[in-house]
Amino acid sequence: MQSLGRGLQVLASFSGAERALSLSEIAARAGITRSAAQRIVHTLRQTGHLRLTEDGRGFLPDLGVLDLTYDYLRLNPLIRAASPVLLELRRNVRERVDLSLFDGQRMVYAARMQSKREMFFATLLGHAVPTYCTSGGWAVMAMLPDPQVDALLAAADLRAVTPRTLTDPDAIRAQIALVRETGHALALEQIVMGEIALGVAIAGSDGRPVAAIHVAGSLAEWEPEEFRRRVAPLAAEAALAITGG
Repeated sequence: MQSLGRGLQVLASFSGAERALSLSEIAARAGITRSAAQRIVHTLRQTGHLRLTEDGRGFLPDLGVLDLTYDYLRLNPLIRAASPVLLELRRNVRERVDLSLFDGQRMVYAARMQSKREMFFATLLGHAVPTYCTSGGWAVMAMLPDPQVDALLAAADLRAVTPRTLTDPDAIRAQIALVRETGHALALEQIVMGEIALGVAIAGSDGRPVAAIHVAGSLAEWEPEEFRRRVAPLAAEAALAITGG
């Protein structure tokens, strides 16, 4: 079991990396010795989860990792139920539609229906954004009891992603209060400058939030209240359709 855990640590060492990693870098990121990293990397190369770069100077995740991602998405009942609903929502709003999964301090994108303009990171499944400064995160937190919201905010690394990112806990709580009144969150330029995003939470069978729908557009094309009026009813309807409500 220790070897399995170290193998997962090696795979996780690529989180946030901007390039291939050397053996020493993998060892440092995984918190293991270089000799242990060498053995584990060799095994993961054999199983197709890591590969050596063409110049032989580093390692990258290989297709075996993508196979696992595919299986996760294919077998996740929420994603399977959400996919046709999100496609229909995308047809209606003609803007980017995402499904993000709630994972404590982060919202992890599990489905992305693209619009006419996107940056590279916005097309990738598995990309994560902070819960505290996203429309989906605010919507999810609005479904939690206040003590859990307080605990999340106390543990969060409240950094500004853009000049407009809310990092003051009281300001974030005010957004959460608005969500509880309206049923949706509206975020302006919290993650990307020029972007407006509306989020609606999705509850699990126990009533606790498990995910959120985000619809994102451009402030160059939408006034905030116009975007709210157009998108909020459709996003709320989609969330109910996913849960069978």
